[in-house]
Amino acid sequence: MRALRRLAQGRVLLLTICAAGIGGTFQFGYNLSIINAPTLHIQEFTNETWQTRTGQPLPDHLVLLVWSLIVSLYPLGGLLGALLAGPLAVTLGRKKSLLVNNVFVLAAAALFGFSRRAGSFEMIMLGRLLVGISAGVGMNVQPMYLGESAPKELRGAVAMTSAIFTAVGLVMGQVVGLRELLGGPQAWPLLLASCLVPGALQLASLPLLPESPRYLLIDCGDPAACRAALQRLRGPADLAGELAELEQERAVCRGGRARRPWELFRERALRRQVASLVVLGGAMELCGNDAMYAYASAVFSQAGIPQAKIQYAAIGTGGCELLATLLSCLAIERAGRRVLLTGGYGLMTCWGSVFTVALCLQGSFSWTPYLAMACIFAFILSFGIGPAGVTGILATELFDQMARPAAYMVCGALMWTMLFLVGLVFPFLVEGLSHFIYVPFLCVCVCAAVYSGIFLPETRGKSFVEISEELHRLNFPGRSRGPAWAGPEVVRSTEL
Repeated sequence: MRALRRLAQGRVLLLTICAAGIGGTFQFGYNLSIINAPTLHIQEFTNETWQTRTGQPLPDHLVLLVWSLIVSLYPLGGLLGALLAGPLAVTLGRKKSLLVNNVFVLAAAALFGFSRRAGSFEMIMLGRLLVGISAGVGMNVQPMYLGESAPKELRGAVAMTSAIFTAVGLVMGQVVGLRELLGGPQAWPLLLASCLVPGALQLASLPLLPESPRYLLIDCGDPAACRAALQRLRGPADLAGELAELEQERAVCRGGRARRPWELFRERALRRQVASLVVLGGAMELCGNDAMYAYASAVFSQAGIPQAKIQYAAIGTGGCELLATLLSCLAIERAGRRVLLTGGYGLMTCWGSVFTVALCLQGSFSWTPYLAMACIFAFILSFGIGPAGVTGILATELFDQMARPAAYMVCGALMWTMLFLVGLVFPFLVEGLSHFIYVPFLCVCVCAAVYSGIFLPETRGKSFVEISEELHRLNFPGRSRGPAWAGPEVVRSTEL
């Protein structure tokens, strides 16, 4: 509660969180979910467009191929955006990168909005690629921006808001996509183009808010601008201690240069950080949460929910993740990162095991569909409590200013690639493993829980310099880092 009071006192920080989130991870969740509602309408539009052009209908397997491309271009764009995020964040700064990122949203909204009038399903495909690029940039730059702008006592809670905005975007996309709103056969171009609204809100609000103080001091070498940004973010609080920590962090970075993504894997000083990033970043996408969403409609149908009402029940799954991320945001500074990750993956292992048993027994007992439905909600809640939000903090807290943009590029590229592969392989896993589809995902959850509990260092309440020193001890046992600060010389340490 003390953390919440501190957050309420810093109204500019709260506005910064909202302005960054509405055009950042909110867009990721929103564009991920709105594509589900108009599936049949877009497929019909594709067939009609082809028939108008050639005089013959498009075969069903080619209609499905075009639809698969429309869906898969989103994670492909996300991968490109993740690779673009690092250079943008260094060259333009964190805030300007988020603002420039809306160019992709504006272009995509125009393509979506006029695709039907132009009779072009290719415009939908290009639009999905562009919103994917926007999501890839936003998912990397937003937590970097917020993590560098928050005080260390609130850094975890502030960074967790990225997961909250993702969950809000998922729920909002499910709600707006209802047949009664924009999910009907005539309104789907407006549904896809509605991503323009959060982009416009960010363009109107974010320019009024400060840049990351760390970027201003360490990258730009502007102590006056750094102090002014801190003063706006912290309000009347005393800044002497935090400014001293920033100067110490700048001194640690003195004489260095920005890491390239491939260099992270070669440096022994970054071994523990890279291992944590790869293991837990990969586990977040391979844990089976996305597959649980894919299973939800079939399980709801088996539980006796009318077909017309399943869309409302599906909103409950997104609501579960939103509730869990809110609870995690309140608990992260009390419980710590390691506890939430270990507990989240442990609970997911438990509920995934029960879900597998329910699938195996679904023809034997009348109550098994209800058990499976309960497991879906419990699994998604467990994912929201830990992995959904805490994983996004790792690149901010485990890497210093010189390596942070490259770390986000690696993490983003890994997660988007995994998302694409899971979507590609999942139908074949369902066919091959049948009721035991969740066994591979459970193995991932167990490995992630063990790694989080044993190897992940706790970063709660520590400054970036303290975290860096602890990781140095873990990477070089028995060796001391020694003094680092030799003076306030300005060094542009993160230029790529």
